[in-house]
Amino acid sequence: MAFIRSVLHALWMLVTVIPWGIYMVTASLWSNGTQMWWMAVRWLTWAVGPIGRGILGIEVRVTGFENLPLGEKSPAILLVKHQSTLETFLIPTLMPHPLAYVFKRELIFVPFFGWAMGRMDMIHIDRRLRARAFNKVVEQGKRLLAQGIWVIMFPEGTRIPRGQKGDYKQGGTRLAVETGAPVIPIAVTSAKVWPRKAFIKRPGLVDVSIGKPIASQGRSPDELMREAEAWIEAEMRRLDPEAYPQQ
Repeated sequence: MAFIRSVLHALWMLVTVIPWGIYMVTASLWSNGTQMWWMAVRWLTWAVGPIGRGILGIEVRVTGFENLPLGEKSPAILLVKHQSTLETFLIPTLMPHPLAYVFKRELIFVPFFGWAMGRMDMIHIDRRLRARAFNKVVEQGKRLLAQGIWVIMFPEGTRIPRGQKGDYKQGGTRLAVETGAPVIPIAVTSAKVWPRKAFIKRPGLVDVSIGKPIASQGRSPDELMREAEAWIEAEMRRLDPEAYPQQ
């Protein structure tokens, strides 16, 4: 049954992403960045909301909404645990602000979905350029945060199997220190139902836990990352104890 559900969901994604991508590229000719963002969120909401629940049987439980900064222009940098594609689609549907993903430039060449991303006000970087790439993140990040757009990053850099921990990189905390924006750590148990690089998704409950803001003023990127990492990994063990060996 899980296989049939997964096939139906994949077909829905394939059939709808083509007109959605064409619509987004066309709409970018007259729409601003904020309008483009909420257009994208409508499709993502269907993918993880009615479709995710109805076809895949995936439910989502969110705690910690009260930890999100208040104010139309209040800045934030979201550092999110990365286990599957699910949180890439899910987090935008939960947030009250538009988000700007920091992602590798190659993704904008993916037909339809990547083309739509390329037309949105996000931060796509060439990771081969290293220092120049980070300078671009800081330059664009300052501009976006000043507009009330939150920056979202996956500090582990890639999807990590359930119960494991990746190498937390300092890009997000370096940006936080440069801009003075607080870091919001977020734990997500998505691999319980949507494993890394797996086609078959299973019904179940995904927990999203939003941590308290961590101030960046007067902190080093390394110190800030260690605190965010410690909270995320401890929260993952609390939310999904079966995935972690007893110590």
